[in-house]
Amino acid sequence: MGQAGLVGAHRRRRHRTTVPDPNAATRPDLVLRDFQPGPAALDLRWCGDITCIATDQGWLCLATVIDIASRRVVGWATANHLRTELVAEALRAACRTRRPAPGVIFHSGRGCQCTSRELTRLAGEFGVRFSASRTGQCWDNALAESFFSTLKRELVNGRPWATRAAAHTAIFDFIEGWYNVHRLHSSLGYQSPAAYESAIAA
Repeated sequence: MGQAGLVGAHRRRRHRTTVPDPNAATRPDLVLRDFQPGPAALDLRWCGDITCIATDQGWLCLATVIDIASRRVVGWATANHLRTELVAEALRAACRTRRPAPGVIFHSGRGCQCTSRELTRLAGEFGVRFSASRTGQCWDNALAESFFSTLKRELVNGRPWATRAAAHTAIFDFIEGWYNVHRLHSSLGYQSPAAYESAIAA
């Protein structure tokens, strides 16, 4: 391979995003791995998680909120840190954009960002109920993990990012210009999230 100028594909370095808070209150799993879409269930159940993307300036962290029924990314935020404000900004964006009825479920991991007092207060303001996956059980939040896998496979992997700002812009274009409005999902009958929601509303 060396003589032919070939290199093997390899995963980029990982950045740990889930740091459980041992003093946090236990939260139930209200989703129980049920990530099936449903035409009557928009803005009843959301899920989300955090991932980090390497740039030449350092890590850019991305938090998401996804509507389980339509697969649409309804809220997201980026930052150069993993503090609670990152998740709070994504959840706040989702609530202000979608204006869900009180009681919407937000399913996430058990990281300290998602179990903090600050996020609990924010959830109280918007009437959000928390749901949490079990520690070390990635399938408990499979939809959020699947989105990150798609993002990294279709956008991030193999592309150099000189700055966090460049990566943020690319993520914006991917989510708002491609994933939500054009990318087809087999679970939605090969429709995009936006087309699926439009069909429900028709």
